[in-house]
Amino acid sequence: MRLLLVGPPGAGKGTQAAMICAKLGIPHISTGDMFRKAIKEGTKYGKKAKEYIEAGQLVPDSITVEIVKERLKESDCSLGFLLDGFPRTVAQAEALDKILEELGVNLDKVINIELPDAKILDRLTGRRTCPKCGATYHIKNNPPSEEGKCDECGSDLIQRSDDTEATVKSRLEVYHEETAPVIAFYESKNLVCYVDGDQPISQVLTCVGRCIGRDL
Repeated sequence: MRLLLVGPPGAGKGTQAAMICAKLGIPHISTGDMFRKAIKEGTKYGKKAKEYIEAGQLVPDSITVEIVKERLKESDCSLGFLLDGFPRTVAQAEALDKILEELGVNLDKVINIELPDAKILDRLTGRRTCPKCGATYHIKNNPPSEEGKCDECGSDLIQRSDDTEATVKSRLEVYHEETAPVIAFYESKNLVCYVDGDQPISQVLTCVGRCIGRDL
């Protein structure tokens, strides 16, 4: 099963990806993980990506595509994979088509987890994190016993810089601008399945299972 998972920040992609991959026995491949792996292993394109990242620049598509190709050629992807975070643009989607053609495989399904912007703002701006032990809370949905204090270690909770309202809105704007054309690209291939992300985690997983014709 070869899947692509898309959805806005805060839609729960990470949670769902972990469960889907555990159930199907396929690797979860995110852009960040691919870069870290290639850099750690010192591959040709990993070294090039490292130069851009260390300079605070975006890694060009040409290098990103080669790193994706390296990763998908590895043995653990022979029975399938779940891509998360790539492709982000139509150009990357077209490049992925060429990679898969070279490998002699096709995407089975593109799973789009949908969640309204207002819900995402509520989810992310209400998130609080413990800087010491990493525990996470939500001021409405999962508040700590004592306001502002971590239940685990008693440290003061913080709001991460990427969870502020201005930052979340900016991230959503970028997501909609970049990803809407990618979804349209895969709609034209009749690959997109839509899942309502505003449900309990287990129900979202059940809906994903229906999309791909598997009991999850």
